Amino acid sequence: MLSFRTIASGSSGNAALLSWNGVHLLIDMGISCRRICQALAGQGLRPEDLSAVLITHEHTDHISGLATYIKKYRTPILSTPGTARQLHYRLAGVAPLLWSVPMEEEARWGELSVRLLPTSHDCAESAAFRFDTPDGSLGYLTDTGYIPQETAEGLLGSDLLVLESNHDVNMLLAGPYPYHLKRRVLGDQGHLSNETAAAFAADSARAGTRAVILAHLSQENNLPALALETVGQALAETGCDVRLAAAPRSCPGEEYRLEGALCRR
Repeated sequence: MLSFRTIASGSSGNAALLSWNGVHLLIDMGISCRRICQALAGQGLRPEDLSAVLITHEHTDHISGLATYIKKYRTPILSTPGTARQLHYRLAGVAPLLWSVPMEEEARWGELSVRLLPTSHDCAESAAFRFDTPDGSLGYLTDTGYIPQETAEGLLGSDLLVLESNHDVNMLLAGPYPYHLKRRVLGDQGHLSNETAAAFAADSARAGTRAVILAHLSQENNLPALALETVGQALAETGCDVRLAAAPRSCPGEEYRLEGALCRR
């Protein structure tokens, strides 16, 4: 059985846990080491049980807990080569733990594989992830201004899709951000809007996706109800039966389980 849950999701910090057949993978560590350990304990796990920490990119809301964590634990840290270089520059003592996987290549733990796919963000070499197991597949895509074609093709039809739905364009334009920051968020190296997320979620549903978790919602420029409404309408128009939820910003979300590609909450 493949299980997944977010631990935190938003501009103030991101982390998620994926488990399959005794393999436990933490995706990002953008919250404190203490909170990570508490979340793991809530699942009956210890940091020593983690097979790897996967890092999407080097921004603070995705790595802020690493500096403390690596002083205590020796978990391998998997990322693209570009992100690995940034971690090496920023974190003393991290070098022996770094595990670089080139873009569009795979890492494996038995029959669980993860393929790294490119995203477009203002950082060194950010990545999305496609996980495959005998029980089903999961796509994980956040922090990108648009969805590159190879990434869209790699994630379409994932049984469970974790998808950035960062902002509502009208809220962003009318909101408190200064102009340069609004321009960054809206740009090709920024973040996905509700509308862009809705279009991709609908395409993925037509390709077989049966559950979508909206992630990395902005506290200032979005509302969970608004994101769910926008994406939900697009999914309804496909005629497909798709579960839809928004990941909580600062606490663990619901657990999703894949068994034979059947997704349960």
